[in-house]
Amino acid sequence: MTEQERRRWDERYASGAYVPRARPTPFLLDRLDDIPRGRALDIATGTGRNALALAEAGFTVDAVDISAVALRTAAEQARVRDLDVTWTVADLDHDPFPGDRYELITVIRYRNPALWPRLIDTLAPDGWLLVEHHLRTERADVEGPGDPAFRLAPGELLASFASLRIVHYSEQVEPTDDGSGHYVIARMAACAGDPGW
Repeated sequence: MTEQERRRWDERYASGAYVPRARPTPFLLDRLDDIPRGRALDIATGTGRNALALAEAGFTVDAVDISAVALRTAAEQARVRDLDVTWTVADLDHDPFPGDRYELITVIRYRNPALWPRLIDTLAPDGWLLVEHHLRTERADVEGPGDPAFRLAPGELLASFASLRIVHYSEQVEPTDDGSGHYVIARMAACAGDPGW
């Protein structure tokens, strides 16, 4: 990611042009009972909605994002809620992850295929990976990134993470949070080893 892109994200957060979701993704919350507690890495955390939920659930959380402005908001929320999260400003195209092994890695609403082999290598034995992102579609009435390069191709996650055990995969149309439109979303839960069943 370029310095210009970093500044653009900082400006979007600072100006309010980008309004992040406040609640953690239900896909993460629905999976938490399946995943043993340990270290978690939240990729492209933004203002930390999923990282904070992981900390509340008992994980030791590292959260990374390109925007220092977003992470300041996240850190303030953690302070108010008395949660301990390590917030790291990072360019995920170049910077290392804060840790070397994680029991859970979450990638929510962020596509970076060059990063995916590193995610596999960073999973602990039996570690979990959860991915949720916008899917490419011909529908004209969908919300999300307008550029197809920022959307997943159908089946892309299955091919990219074929070395993991895929325990859940879906592609679906669903209403937006406010009900004014639709998203087309792909979701995957995968495990580096034995998921426990």
